[in-house]
Amino acid sequence: MRLKHQATAADKWRVALRQVERHFPPELPPLLFLTDPVRVPDPAKALSALPQGTGVIYRHFGAEDRIETAMRLAEICTARQLTLLIAADPALALQTGAAGVHWPEARLSEARHWRHRFEIQTASAHSRPALARADRAGMSAVLVSKVFHSASSSVAPVIGAAKLRRLARLSRIPVYALGGVTAKSALRVASVAALAAIEGLVT
Repeated sequence: MRLKHQATAADKWRVALRQVERHFPPELPPLLFLTDPVRVPDPAKALSALPQGTGVIYRHFGAEDRIETAMRLAEICTARQLTLLIAADPALALQTGAAGVHWPEARLSEARHWRHRFEIQTASAHSRPALARADRAGMSAVLVSKVFHSASSSVAPVIGAAKLRRLARLSRIPVYALGGVTAKSALRVASVAALAAIEGLVT
């Protein structure tokens, strides 16, 4: 039964990603995996299960071993044809040869200074004005959250699939749906947004 469940989830992800690929810019990953030190304590192991072409956002939150971990993840991403972004740390992104940086919404003004240094820069966004700021800052795409209920400690309210679809259609830059995105929920937003997840990809 467990194997059947896993196969079904994988099939649903594939269907959702095919929908994303029909409308999303080909230079951007259709799927992003975000690391989390609590929910995904072994990110290197998690990367081994990701499909080729997935993007990885390494969020180190100041961990002492962040350089070693980032280097290890960079090696895996190169070997498995995954795209590595480093969250809120352009110096570490340069050091590891990462494709780019992911920025919190509150640091968009800083992101402007790095807009021509990386292939990809993404940012978090929780509102329509934030989408506009990300566009002006030269971001490649935005991660809008949280779309569905999740185990995240974020205090951001759940916006739901309908509002996410409206925001995606209004946005001048590509949108990723984040927050509670799983194999089951991905199809509800895949026609207008790419997909980003943490536990939904590794459980």
